Amino acid sequence: MKKWKLTYNKFIPEEESLRESLCTLGNGYFGTRGAIPESSANKVHYPGTYIAGVYNTLTTEIANRLIANEDFVNCPNWLMLTYRIDNGPWINRQKVKILSWKVELNMRKGILSRRIRWQDDKGRRTLVESHCLVSMAHPHCGGLRITITPENYSGTITVRSGIDGLIINAGVDRYKQLRSKHLEPYLLGAFGEQGIFLQMQTNQSNIQITEALRNLFYLNNEAIHPELKIISHGKQRIMHETQVNVKKGEKFSIEKLVSLYTSRDHGVADNCAIAQDTVNKIENFEILFKAHQARWKALWKRYDVEVEGDSFVQLALRLHIFHLLQSASTYNDDIDAGMPVRGLHGEAYRGHIFWDELYVFPFYNLHSPEITRALLMYRYRRLGAAKENAKQQGFKGAMYPWQTASTGEEVTQIIHLNPLSGVWGPDYSSLQRHVSIAIAYNVWNYHYTTGDRDFLDRCGAEMILEIAHFWSSSATFNKKSGKFEIEGVMGPDEFHEKYPGANKGGLKNNAYTNIMVVWILEKALYIIDKILTEEERNALLLKVEVSQEEVARWREMILKMAIPMDKQGLIHQFEGYMDLEELDWEEYRNKYDNIHRIDRILKAEGLSPDSYKVSKQADVLMLFYVLNIHELKDIFKRLGYPFSKEIMRKNFRYYFDRTSHGSTLSMVVHAYVADLLDIKENSYEYFIESLKSDIYDSQGGTTQEGIHAGVMGGTIDLFLRNYGGLNILEDRICLDPKLPKHWKKIKFSVRYKNIWFYVVVFKDAVTITAEPLKEISLLPTTKIPIEVRKETYQLLPGKPHTISTRDLFQK
Repeated sequence: MKKWKLTYNKFIPEEESLRESLCTLGNGYFGTRGAIPESSANKVHYPGTYIAGVYNTLTTEIANRLIANEDFVNCPNWLMLTYRIDNGPWINRQKVKILSWKVELNMRKGILSRRIRWQDDKGRRTLVESHCLVSMAHPHCGGLRITITPENYSGTITVRSGIDGLIINAGVDRYKQLRSKHLEPYLLGAFGEQGIFLQMQTNQSNIQITEALRNLFYLNNEAIHPELKIISHGKQRIMHETQVNVKKGEKFSIEKLVSLYTSRDHGVADNCAIAQDTVNKIENFEILFKAHQARWKALWKRYDVEVEGDSFVQLALRLHIFHLLQSASTYNDDIDAGMPVRGLHGEAYRGHIFWDELYVFPFYNLHSPEITRALLMYRYRRLGAAKENAKQQGFKGAMYPWQTASTGEEVTQIIHLNPLSGVWGPDYSSLQRHVSIAIAYNVWNYHYTTGDRDFLDRCGAEMILEIAHFWSSSATFNKKSGKFEIEGVMGPDEFHEKYPGANKGGLKNNAYTNIMVVWILEKALYIIDKILTEEERNALLLKVEVSQEEVARWREMILKMAIPMDKQGLIHQFEGYMDLEELDWEEYRNKYDNIHRIDRILKAEGLSPDSYKVSKQADVLMLFYVLNIHELKDIFKRLGYPFSKEIMRKNFRYYFDRTSHGSTLSMVVHAYVADLLDIKENSYEYFIESLKSDIYDSQGGTTQEGIHAGVMGGTIDLFLRNYGGLNILEDRICLDPKLPKHWKKIKFSVRYKNIWFYVVVFKDAVTITAEPLKEISLLPTTKIPIEVRKETYQLLPGKPHTISTRDLFQK
């Protein structure tokens, strides 16, 4: 069971915020950090609850400028609970002696448990056991059960249990100069004999949030009904207080059952009334837990991966799957929300949506494509905002913003705080227009993997054509070179914002951007030429206002796009990159413990990363991650440039040596590309580093602000692609397993179109079972093709097929 459990056996204050992030519980609708119920926000603990899509904008005056920031709102804390013995002080973990401490996240059951023994200054020993869940069966519900056992005394235990709305957004240190009070009181009160509720409202977006709570009490597992006193602090905090006499060895339990609703929820006329009604229908914690556990059991059947021979890889992969399923779920069908870059786990990046979904969506595509579709619908509903964004910048089509939250407008900061220097400086990151490339890529891959023609017809084709139109309008034709060029953008690297000494942001002919624009134009043309009927094509072109002359321009662009590349086969990250200075990497490694964020170090020294050949993460190498070698060869050949695996190797060696890996996504890309180039040892090393990113907080203090959804999705994709050898073709899936020597067996399942494939890779064989979805009717004799090691096999539905093989394990 240890491979299903994340366990901590000692209280270490400086690690508590990281653990709270890693022990967050969620269900796609809301997430609650794994803070102890007795805690409030301080230097050690940070309880936080976040509801998908709940944002609020506040304006702060900084350096004589008014800066607006849209934040992911920290909602009222429903965990709030404290207690005391007799008339002693309320429990304060800092002022008692901790005798034992165990925190355990059980991912199989989706429950967070604690077992803590403490002793006060009078020698009284108390055992406190708790179990917490955010229901995966009922998206608006959660529960907490705490049992207090006096071990060597008898006495009166006073408990306060309620909801705390007297909170702010304070989970990220570098935002503390900004205004952070998003909630205003609206209504509070009691209902029934055991219920209390708190209704707050965001002070700009005017979203009402109601949390309704019932407190149940037990003595030695028998229900009791002590007198409940209601205590409120203004209209922002409400709680029950009760006293119970408990004898030595008796177990006194409190169950908190909670329901959360907002005024954003579809089909909800009165969020306050429905929250009360919903929590009234929950009989007790055990009933809530049974349905929750059953739902997790069903999810793990779809999503679980097994790795026999490496307990760390096994635990880390399950942790990543667990948190992705908590960040977005099938409930997203009913939620107009995107995929926050840090999940529902914290306030880093203000809960905004970036391009990281490019790394996450393959995970959902291959298991629950309805989740991807729901998240893509978030993008489609904001297509109008993306078109307006393009128009304001002087372009056509749709230009999606680098960061978005509620409305689809650009919410990227225009100034940024360097935590090393304490200086605010201009932020050009909104020039990372490759986010639109990622969205088009995600739309196409979703269609390609699932065969969902309905989505392509209704939404996807329109999105791809609008994005293609934007990129066409941003390109200019250089008559001298005979090439189309794109200026004023930043690549995935992020460190390079502008040319040295330039007064404006942006770079010219970023290789990743230019080549991916060609890929998008190709897909747009394929949709027009091959997928749509003539009537559908004409209707869509009229809707997106794309003329035949514009389509002709696209056909020309895919033949004449500029790629900065030299005769030695090096693809220049952008035009002028090779003119930059080399950095003395060894000097900086010796000078600083951690140079992941070498950009901040250079700026603190009065220098600029714009002047050096330094990258935060893969930029040119991203091409080898998102496109297969056949696609790349076709594009380069059509554009008149050479391309081969040797060119890929040369570029890998060159850019890896100049990358600081200041993003958790960096090692994901390098692990995949190294494997692609048969650099197996390095690939596995980078894979392990990626797995460590969050569980060990390898970026140094970032995971405590929220998990990194991108690296979690990316590592699962790496596992399937590098070691399961999974590749998706238009009419079948392909497997070419390549297992590290110490792995004994792997097991995984994927959904391709409407068929589930259950795969087990042994040392000398692969066993595959193909099971069509129940709603799909296939004859028992229907053959389902699958390719293993470049040989095609025909599977019968529901029957395991074993293919003997040798040398699956890497030497």
